[in-house]
Amino acid sequence: MIVYDIQNLSKTYSAQAQPANDNISLQIQQGEIFGLLGDNGAGKSTLVKQMVNLLRPSSGTIRLMERPLTDTPMHVPLQVGYMPQESAALNNLTFGEALYFTAHLRGLSRQDARQERDRLLTLWQTETLCDQYSSRLSGGQRRLLRLAVAMAGQPPILILDEPTNDLDPQRRRLVWDVLREENQQHGTTIIFITHDAIEAEKVIQRVGIMREGKLVANGRPSELKQAVDQKLRLELFFTPGAEPAVPAHLPKHVVQPGQWLLLLDWAQGTAVLNQLDLNQIDDFRLYTATLEDLYLHYARRP
Repeated sequence: MIVYDIQNLSKTYSAQAQPANDNISLQIQQGEIFGLLGDNGAGKSTLVKQMVNLLRPSSGTIRLMERPLTDTPMHVPLQVGYMPQESAALNNLTFGEALYFTAHLRGLSRQDARQERDRLLTLWQTETLCDQYSSRLSGGQRRLLRLAVAMAGQPPILILDEPTNDLDPQRRRLVWDVLREENQQHGTTIIFITHDAIEAEKVIQRVGIMREGKLVANGRPSELKQAVDQKLRLELFFTPGAEPAVPAHLPKHVVQPGQWLLLLDWAQGTAVLNQLDLNQIDDFRLYTATLEDLYLHYARRP
């Protein structure tokens, strides 16, 4: 079953000449884990806000479970658990109250809503935060709260905007483990935006890549990787400001000061390594292409 059917969707804000979303067509199947990747400003958050009926498209249509979003106002909140980047509406509630009231509003009885609250507190390892107000939580704790609120009442679809931002490595692993389990045990359709392509690769089943408002790639990572499957990933680490010499024809991505990423053809690997001046670099890593390289290939190429 197709849970989301998006056809020729465009969104243009009044103060901008270029569309935030430009003629996007996309279908998402029931029970799949779909990741949406792209640079800041690529139009990802605009797209998901239209998918949860918080923004009206300038043109095009969105159908959720075969029904237009605008038909019934309660259709989206009853079917979709949405995790936004920020949620000031939770600031006057404790962690436990936010979970209880969300579950109750989604149709659970008071007793079942309390049980759901306790289940989610345990699931996200946040029992000690139950009575703490959202406004007093750390950034990572607030993100876990928004994740748990999105899941309250077990809606059949989750849409998550950057679920692992602000989280330490242990909590990021917990997020991916919980989402994978939710999908496998309950058949939950999961759609998420992320910049964490390396970790998302562990759970993602299909990926859409956006650039300048357009959906430039859509498919299984194994299929899309054919564009970069003859590539090697070379990471260079060096003292910031003391850039090493590399062949001029190789495009490089600046990960951060003192760290570059280069994609090489397999046949170039030995030659490029032989040209490196080891006195100019602190370390290097060479391995096969990843989902992040796929993202860089589609999202940042001219």
